[in-house]
Amino acid sequence: MSARREAVNTQDAPPPRAFYNQAVVANGFVFCSGQLPKDATGRIVEGTIQDRANQCIRNLKAVLESAGSSLEKMVEVNVFLADMEDFEKMNETYLEWFGEIKPVRTCVAVKSIPEYTDIEMKCVALL
Repeated sequence: MSARREAVNTQDAPPPRAFYNQAVVANGFVFCSGQLPKDATGRIVEGTIQDRANQCIRNLKAVLESAGSSLEKMVEVNVFLADMEDFEKMNETYLEWFGEIKPVRTCVAVKSIPEYTDIEMKCVALL
């Protein structure tokens, strides 16, 4: 029995590039591609790391909801920061989005992030 996969793309999040989908649904999970802090027009959000963290999460929320899931069903989040000095401020914003059961999470500093922004987030959620 082969696993079924379904691509997910929504206009409520920044458009993906030609080489990936915003998410793929497979075997009861939603696997979201990394979301940059872009608005739906594709422009990087200006302001603070908190502003950009909020935008990343709003984008994940839009993609998850388009797939039939939600932030509440997230089981894993990966956060990529260009500067670990932003870790505490990003966490303040991150905590505003999640209730008692938070997804497991990894946060790593990376040398650079596409489009020269300072944060990217990706996740896995249940359907």
